[in-house]
Amino acid sequence: MKPRGILMTEHRLIERMIVIIQKEIAEIERGRQIDKFTINPIIDFMRFYADQTHHGKEENILFRQLAKKEMTEEDSKLMAELIDEHKFARTATEDIINAEEKFFKGQNTIGIIITTFNSLVRLYPRHIQKEDDIFFPNSETYLTDEELEAMVTKFEDFDRTMIHKKYKSLIEQFEE
Repeated sequence: MKPRGILMTEHRLIERMIVIIQKEIAEIERGRQIDKFTINPIIDFMRFYADQTHHGKEENILFRQLAKKEMTEEDSKLMAELIDEHKFARTATEDIINAEEKFFKGQNTIGIIITTFNSLVRLYPRHIQKEDDIFFPNSETYLTDEELEAMVTKFEDFDRTMIHKKYKSLIEQFEE
């Protein structure tokens, strides 16, 4: 498998969480109270799987390797845009964490939580499509077969520090 195959597999799991977030937003909008048993695992997934594990591989391995290459201006701009979107998602997740803390201290931050979750729901499908359909295929043209193989090994080493099974199990629990 090439590096993009690994990243695209992770995208499928993130897409499944986005569906769960959409359902959660709808329930909250219908009047169901926010509870820590639902929102905390979602935040945990977005923070540790989507950002640290997935974006971590992209930024710390793939993008760092590509930054050493002579990429087209278009591809360089797209990579910068993707990094900005990662930063946006990171900030949005932190905003949800802060709003959740305030909510459980008695402040009415439901609007902030819903709005910020909705911003992630809007971001990720477009972001994933740009990476899957444009950036990942283009990025492979800058890398040799040896570099791609080495990157897969780096991804595997990176993943050894993460706990994918935990998050897959979490998604499956929500989907049931």
